[in-house]
Amino acid sequence: MKMRGLLLAFEGLDQSGKQTQAESLRDYFVSKGRECRLLSFPDYATPIGREISRALHGEREYAPDTLQLLYIANRYEHRAAIQSMIDAEIVVICDRYAASSIAYGEAQGLDAGWLADAQRFLPAADLTIVLDIAPETAVGRKATGRDRYERDLALLSGVRDSYHRQSAQPNWIRLDGGRSKSDVTADVLTAVATRLGQP
Repeated sequence: MKMRGLLLAFEGLDQSGKQTQAESLRDYFVSKGRECRLLSFPDYATPIGREISRALHGEREYAPDTLQLLYIANRYEHRAAIQSMIDAEIVVICDRYAASSIAYGEAQGLDAGWLADAQRFLPAADLTIVLDIAPETAVGRKATGRDRYERDLALLSGVRDSYHRQSAQPNWIRLDGGRSKSDVTADVLTAVATRLGQP
């Protein structure tokens, strides 16, 4: 049977376990003989990504709309490559994707519809998995070296609220990210199997 390419996205607050679960899911697909690529956004290796990094660490000052447009542009830098991988029947797993700009932008008073519309030409995720943790948990898991977003509990509460709202959409699932890694992984694999019919 011909396998189709997939685009899967992990979302949630920092320290919610997105990278860990993305890597576990990649390893699972590889064990099943699927070719898989793991991407992480923002990609700080690009010129736009480096500018985002400067802003997050206080070296630049951008209005919220400008900063979110930089995040979106950073994803558009990878649009053609992502689509090519999907067309080649590769599984693409993203640690953050389009929903991040909606969540963080909405928490800063930006219009969610505008943020979604600006990303309408990006390949759509087949499944978005939100790993839900409280802002206090996120802060507790990273005591030092937090960027400007990671230090703002009020902002993180708004981000979490946005993820809760977005997760009511089709092809989304929200999981409790405060549990053990193995329990979360089991639920991720169940979601992939039941929602996408994957092995």
